[in-house]
Amino acid sequence: MTLQGSIVKETLQGKHVLITGCTGFLGKVVLEKLIRSTPDLASITLLVRAGGRFQSAEERAKNDVFASSVFSHLKSLDESAFEDFYQTKVKVLEGQLTEPRFGLSREDFESLADQIDVIVNSAASVDFREPLDQALAINTLSLNSIVALSKLGNIPVVQVSTCYVNGFNKGDMFEETHGPANRKISRNGKGQYVVEGLIHQLQDRIVASVDPTMTKAQQKQALVNLGIEQAHKYGWNDTYTFTKWLGEQLLIEKLSDSSLVILRPAIIESTLRAPVPGWIEGIKVADAIVFAYARGKMEYFPANPHGVMDIIPADLVANSVILSMVKAIRSSNETHIYQCCSSSSNPVTVAELKRAMVDEAQANHKSYPKLFKQNKPAKEFTFVSKSVFQLSMKAAKVPLGLLDEAKSVFGLNEKKSQFHKNIDTAITLSETFSFYTFPKYRFHNGKLLALAAELGENADGEFPVDAKLIKWKKYFGQTHLAGLERYAVHEQAKTALVKKAPSKAKSKKKVLEVVD
Repeated sequence: MTLQGSIVKETLQGKHVLITGCTGFLGKVVLEKLIRSTPDLASITLLVRAGGRFQSAEERAKNDVFASSVFSHLKSLDESAFEDFYQTKVKVLEGQLTEPRFGLSREDFESLADQIDVIVNSAASVDFREPLDQALAINTLSLNSIVALSKLGNIPVVQVSTCYVNGFNKGDMFEETHGPANRKISRNGKGQYVVEGLIHQLQDRIVASVDPTMTKAQQKQALVNLGIEQAHKYGWNDTYTFTKWLGEQLLIEKLSDSSLVILRPAIIESTLRAPVPGWIEGIKVADAIVFAYARGKMEYFPANPHGVMDIIPADLVANSVILSMVKAIRSSNETHIYQCCSSSSNPVTVAELKRAMVDEAQANHKSYPKLFKQNKPAKEFTFVSKSVFQLSMKAAKVPLGLLDEAKSVFGLNEKKSQFHKNIDTAITLSETFSFYTFPKYRFHNGKLLALAAELGENADGEFPVDAKLIKWKKYFGQTHLAGLERYAVHEQAKTALVKKAPSKAKSKKKVLEVVD
């Protein structure tokens, strides 16, 4: 098979790749792209945790990864070639990322190091309100095993991070490390942030915040609150981005003499082109607005209509991961940081995204029967400030609170009304997501574009990464809505993002409710 002069394909030919996080949305897109575009890889090892409804990692990979619709196009092109690649080149390694050595024996861990040419770590907890102990374990402490494996075999590492590690820093955010916005953290002689002391402090706070007399639910909530408190204290919006920044610093310090590439995507949404336009799995950050509007649950939403919201399609991110792999292999003992984003090169405002969605819904809502439930949605909704949104929600909450108290006194209902819970949820959402809907930054990707040029990849090539390819009205108004309709909307109420409030609350204001 000819490699047609592709630096990417030539570099990856015969290489053995280890990927973590392959059961996630981005991990699946990366895996599909590798199989489709770099079939001359020697092998792909997937670190997969068993458990849940799956008895083994192999069973989970088969049913939770390779049964995904993201592979349907590839199978339609040549199913026998796909099956052959899966049977001969895919290795499923049962392990737990948060365990030392992934839970492997020392002998097996050392054997793994001998078999791998590059590590891609895309595993993460992306819950913005994860309990601090869990977020720290997954997003930060687990990287110690990545470091240990890398050092055993001098293996290059690609760490998938997020542009939002820049935290509350404002303005132009370039492909470099920015320190905390609110607190100072010490640096070593190389100028690297030293975070192990801070990690130990956080671990001490975790222990101190959990009272043995608490229920499990109370303990979890205490750790959620602690995570948000500590994130805000140091200069981050949420526990996810805070612990991802800590993870970056840990890798930068400990792999300073190794090959490390950190790739930071912005808000990842449905694919732009490949394997098919609009492929998506689950509900992402920007989709809160889409689903609330589609279900008729929103008269207003907290956002700055003039703010530039940084969205990037998943296939451009997957291509960026692959280019990062090539750079890591070709650049020994160097650290590089790239950002995969759109806000500097192809900015789109919140208002423009809204207009694209509303115009398409008004013209073609019948083309999206699951998304719009056959109902023509409203022509408009209003963006308001975070403070106005929260004040209005709290004002609506007061009489409901009095009603709940009265019911409790007479023994009629000791629980909050459903609508009261909806308001609590709406307030929590505004606190969590307002950072993303009131953006005060522009992410830059000049180094990523320079890498693409260095590797001979252009916008029309096989591994495009340039956000200028996105035509926002078509992408967000048509491709993305069609993707949500086909891949993300489920009939079962338990998987819907927005549920309708009980009929007694229909006369009240409409609010957004996230359902697990």
